[in-house]
Amino acid sequence: MKKKVAVSALVIGAGVLLYSLLSRPGDASMILLNGVIYTLDEGKPIASALAIRGDRILAVGSDHEIRSSYRAEKTIDLGGKPVYPGFIDSHAHLEGLGAALMNLDLSGTLSEEEAAGRVARAVRDTAGGGWIRGRGWDQNRWPGNGFPTRASLDRVSASVPVFLTRVDGHAVWVNSKALAIAGIDEKTPDPPGGRIVRDRKGRLTGVFIDNAVDALQSMIPPPSEEERTEAIRRAVRACVASGLTEVHDMGVDSGGVAIYRSLIDRGQFPFRVYVALRGSSSGSWARFRNSGPLKETHAGRLTVRAVKFYADGALGSRGAALIEPYSDDPGNRGLTLTSRAELLGAAEEALDAGFQLCTHAIGDRANAFVLDVYDEALTSRGAKGRDIRFRVEHAQVLSRADIPRFKALGVIPVMQASHCTSDMPWAIKRLGPERIQGAYAWRSLLRQGSIVPGGSDFPVESPNPLWGFYAAVTRQDQNGLPEGGWNPGERMTREEALRSYTLWGAFAGFQEKEKGSIEPGKWADLVVLTDDIMKIDPPKILTTRVAATIIAGEVVYDAPRESGGLAQ
Repeated sequence: MKKKVAVSALVIGAGVLLYSLLSRPGDASMILLNGVIYTLDEGKPIASALAIRGDRILAVGSDHEIRSSYRAEKTIDLGGKPVYPGFIDSHAHLEGLGAALMNLDLSGTLSEEEAAGRVARAVRDTAGGGWIRGRGWDQNRWPGNGFPTRASLDRVSASVPVFLTRVDGHAVWVNSKALAIAGIDEKTPDPPGGRIVRDRKGRLTGVFIDNAVDALQSMIPPPSEEERTEAIRRAVRACVASGLTEVHDMGVDSGGVAIYRSLIDRGQFPFRVYVALRGSSSGSWARFRNSGPLKETHAGRLTVRAVKFYADGALGSRGAALIEPYSDDPGNRGLTLTSRAELLGAAEEALDAGFQLCTHAIGDRANAFVLDVYDEALTSRGAKGRDIRFRVEHAQVLSRADIPRFKALGVIPVMQASHCTSDMPWAIKRLGPERIQGAYAWRSLLRQGSIVPGGSDFPVESPNPLWGFYAAVTRQDQNGLPEGGWNPGERMTREEALRSYTLWGAFAGFQEKEKGSIEPGKWADLVVLTDDIMKIDPPKILTTRVAATIIAGEVVYDAPRESGGLAQ
């Protein structure tokens, strides 16, 4: 018996010794050298080297410090390339991006006829009938700026139903076949929070806005689980190639969460996702509300601790709720999609269940409404002054009186810089010269002490965060117009724009202690670029490429050598 104890003690002692040798501070799994590393750590803002152990950053310093203190099986010479914390898109739709990549792409069309022509080609290429689904049309880019009609679709697709989502996701354009399948005619009334667009004689044009889309959506065969899974795979590939290491995925159902879990369990999800569940009458919200949040499960790959509701529609389709009527549509103040009672109930439920509430609000009336509801909910639950981090998604058009309320209430405005530069050619027509001063007001919010996490709202905009970074610091389109920037007093500095896509995004998801900056102990989520966006001329930001994306200490994207990749 004593002999067995002695042997066991010897084995345990040898194991402890082996573990201590394998886990000495000097061991790393990867070392990066000879770079320009923007850490966003105020104590050490710039470094040239770092060491990674497993999925965490082990040390940050000079080449000499890292070389002399650590060794690793894999050492990468960055060749002077810049390194940043992994980019975070704080408002996006991952499955929506994948679906857009799989369906008909209408982005960039310059007329209704061109869009219809793409539909005609899709009809010819579609075997066995089914629906033609697409996304990306924007009537503001077309002559006359008017909504399209079903007549142009009927000419190219009389027997195949067509369902085309506007670029912002808040309107659809369909043909007569789709209307017949849905049983919708001139007698169908507008639903609350929605509008069925009609011509001057009351006839259906084929365009449906916001809640009016629901009746049509329910008629389309839903994608299979395999199709949804493939959409997510494609979206993740596009994201990591763009330097994104995490997205805040807005409006996910329980089926989407299950797909994420399945991909992660199979080792097929080299990414991070922070989920905001689909709210309103969604059964997904009810189920998770009862079971509670999932906080950083699966080694930080999946977090479910937010829920999304809608206060209004979009500015481009005139569904954003405004205090005064649209300047180019007198009598129309937009649409409210959720009642005060419903949103207040959701806010109180979220507080009780430990969830973050994220509410879509674009117009000034919608933003005031959401802030009022948040104020009431925080007061009723005794939560004022606590670190709740309720969010307003978009916060595009604000009354000047409401700008200080974000900081006062601890509410985070999550904004998309590229929306500003996409909308600026026509936004002043919608809002007029006075009201436009409160639109896309990043500097005004920052001046009050708020942070502004950035995103793209993809597939509304490109998932490329560098395009958002460029828009944030220039307020110009990609042709450099207007000269000097549009309302340039609302621009961000480059450091603010970098924080917007890194540390502020991490804070918006309660993850600032785990990611968002390059510091020992944080997740090893990094992006390596071909050019230094903190120094180069602004137009060159648009042509800067991602050399590599690293998530949890693993290189998940490495560009080809000829495109500046690490080629290690």
